[in-house]
Amino acid sequence: MAAAAVKMNKNEGHRKRLRERFLQSGLDGFLDYEIIELLLTLGTPRKDCKQEAKLAIGKFKGLNGVLDATLEELQQIKGIGPSNAFGIKLIQAVSGRYACENISNGVSLDSPQLIFEYLKQRIGKEKKEHFTILCIDTRNKLIVDDVSVGTLNASLVHPREVFKRAVLNNAAHVVIAHNHPSGDPTPSADDVITTRRLVEAGKILGISVIDHLIVTHSEYISLKEKGVINN
Repeated sequence: MAAAAVKMNKNEGHRKRLRERFLQSGLDGFLDYEIIELLLTLGTPRKDCKQEAKLAIGKFKGLNGVLDATLEELQQIKGIGPSNAFGIKLIQAVSGRYACENISNGVSLDSPQLIFEYLKQRIGKEKKEHFTILCIDTRNKLIVDDVSVGTLNASLVHPREVFKRAVLNNAAHVVIAHNHPSGDPTPSADDVITTRRLVEAGKILGISVIDHLIVTHSEYISLKEKGVINN
């Protein structure tokens, strides 16, 4: 009993010091595993989470990998369950809400990375393939996005359906995107064919397709950066 009490007090002291460090200076000086350890303590009363944090950092190749992991993936780490994954899931949800509200409040969509931060929350974690079109005004601000479920290929994605929302909302440009639930954002032959088809249709309508992003829960590929789209 005495040994257990000493260990409990030691754990509580370590957790308290981590929190005090954060409150005093933010994350300056924190190692990646210490950030994850801090998040794990939010859902883990009176238990040392250092080992689990280090294992997670190793398995998911760094801080970003852990923060992008699904609940199912996190639970592959011994000692991490639904309860102590709470802090990590909370920061994922807050980051997603923040990104979506930033876009909704008129942040300029002027880079593939910024668009990805929005889309990975919107469709990146979906288990089925989703196709979306972002309708954008002349200042690169989002007007509306339209998401549908289904496989992206040249026979199913008709330009008339894709551009209908853009025309109705007087969009100057569109970004098209879809997710790859497999986790591999590499474009298929159909992805390239469909992109070129939609770019040509956009030219006829006077609505430029400025990019096509393929997203997963942790990464993306921009077909404009790959040279498929040349505007």
